[in-house]
Amino acid sequence: MDFEKELDDLRKKIDELNSLPSTASRKEEIAKFKSKLTRQTRAVFEKLTPWQKTLLARHPQRPYTLDYVELLIDGFQELHGDRHFSDDPALVTGLGFLGPHRVAIIGHQKGRDTKDKIRRNFGMAHPEGYRKALRIMKLAESFQIPILTLVDTPGAYPGIGAEERGQAEAIAVNILEMSRLRVPVIVTVTGEGGSGGALGIAVGDRVFMLEHSIYSVISPEGCASILWRAAEPKFVEEAAANLGLTAKHLLEMKLIDDILPEPLGGAHRDWQQMAATMKERWLAELDTLMAMDIDTLLKGRYDKFRAMGVYAGR
Repeated sequence: MDFEKELDDLRKKIDELNSLPSTASRKEEIAKFKSKLTRQTRAVFEKLTPWQKTLLARHPQRPYTLDYVELLIDGFQELHGDRHFSDDPALVTGLGFLGPHRVAIIGHQKGRDTKDKIRRNFGMAHPEGYRKALRIMKLAESFQIPILTLVDTPGAYPGIGAEERGQAEAIAVNILEMSRLRVPVIVTVTGEGGSGGALGIAVGDRVFMLEHSIYSVISPEGCASILWRAAEPKFVEEAAANLGLTAKHLLEMKLIDDILPEPLGGAHRDWQQMAATMKERWLAELDTLMAMDIDTLLKGRYDKFRAMGVYAGR
């Protein structure tokens, strides 16, 4: 990314020095470059624009659901199919253990290489994906297993087949059913939270966003194409600036509960550190939520979402 070019040049310099024979003076030089890299990285990332945050949220090396599962979930057993039409690889679902807690995991999976991206439809789920997710949620509810969802999608797939099979209805049903699930639900936006495609698995007792993730009713490109009939860079950047899609803005608007800090330079720079941060927060919240009376839990969830967008008058 353009705003990382200077930082990448410093990283290359450090790699070059590390490849040379080690001497006391060279170690000192490497230490100076590393210190400079840290300072400049912090300076750059403190001033990211909403559009730059969008690019970072879409970074191809950010960890996806299955990466977090590998790092955090013991004994993960993936579950497939919606029992109506087919399995949707864009949404991963399954059961496993987070520390001492048995949990259900539901999350978008974008795919890494070209073949996998096509198979997973770039993380854009079909109706059968949302119905699969709901099936696993209901299974978890039956066995009193808390649910963790990881949101990272440009949006639900808008193709003809998806519409014919009830895309909007599937998302609407998920929103309704998630609002009354009688188990704790923790939602984490790890990359892109795109429109209804995100909301279909994003109703919970706690809604978190990673520091450099985004969450919006529409993408900046989609907004620009509607308002200005053009997806030119200047319009896209203006749309991003006005959509209020950053974690900081959404926290100020009380649309999310908290922001999970990312490693310096973004989650893609240190998967293990990002996973450790998520695990610590998830475990703390699970202890709190699982100790609550279920009716109190449901009332809190209902009140949280009913309060969003309330008109307070002039």
